[in-house]
Amino acid sequence: MPALSNVYPSLKDKVVFITGGGSGIGECLVENFIKQGAKVAYIDIDESVSLALNKRLEDTYQATPWFKQVDVRDIAELQTAIDEAAEQLGGLDVLVNNAGKDDRHNMEDVTPEYWDNCLNINLRPHFFGMQAAVKWMKEGASVINMGSIGWMRGRHEMVGYTTSKGAIHTLTKTMARDLGPRGIRVNSVVPGAIVTERQKALWLTPEIDQQFIDLQSLKFRIQPEEVAAMTLFLASNDSRACAGQNFIVDGGIV
Repeated sequence: MPALSNVYPSLKDKVVFITGGGSGIGECLVENFIKQGAKVAYIDIDESVSLALNKRLEDTYQATPWFKQVDVRDIAELQTAIDEAAEQLGGLDVLVNNAGKDDRHNMEDVTPEYWDNCLNINLRPHFFGMQAAVKWMKEGASVINMGSIGWMRGRHEMVGYTTSKGAIHTLTKTMARDLGPRGIRVNSVVPGAIVTERQKALWLTPEIDQQFIDLQSLKFRIQPEEVAAMTLFLASNDSRACAGQNFIVDGGIV
């Protein structure tokens, strides 16, 4: 797809913190916020891919994001990273709760430990990330939670993941009410069938790819850049009247 064309002057010099920013949709978010002139901080569990990303961004844009290796299941480390980035970069204007893991699993194989791990990766960090971020945020700040159409469609063989993502809908609605009086917007972006390198490596086949396109109203493969486009809008001042909403980017599946 062509490069994103919108430029949001309100994003220049804004401090943006992204979880799971080293690869996939997160990598695309990091790069496009850098292109907007934002001060970007991100965490990821994979240090090697993140350092490679930073090198590429430095070579391409002469800008290096703030990065720390963090496993979002460790809430203390997550919150410490948010505090460190905000202190070093001068506050916090945008939080993007992006980190997640969409493993497939049969219902019969799910143990209590596996179930807890799904929620610990895909849901719990969203709330505790907000808890740490809001003390740094001022009026006009924005929180963007990454959802999934998986729960809306009742996607089979991933009940731990879809349950987590369904709960993000409620979390977003509730926190929008709680933080709205402070002038902080909370919304979620809901991607559809997005092709990432992880998807290609683990389970995407030409047949599965075609199945998703057949389900879509728009007959083209949705890319991470489409998710980034919506996220940039919600982070910018142009979305000042948007709160508590799910913004679906799926080509018309649901």
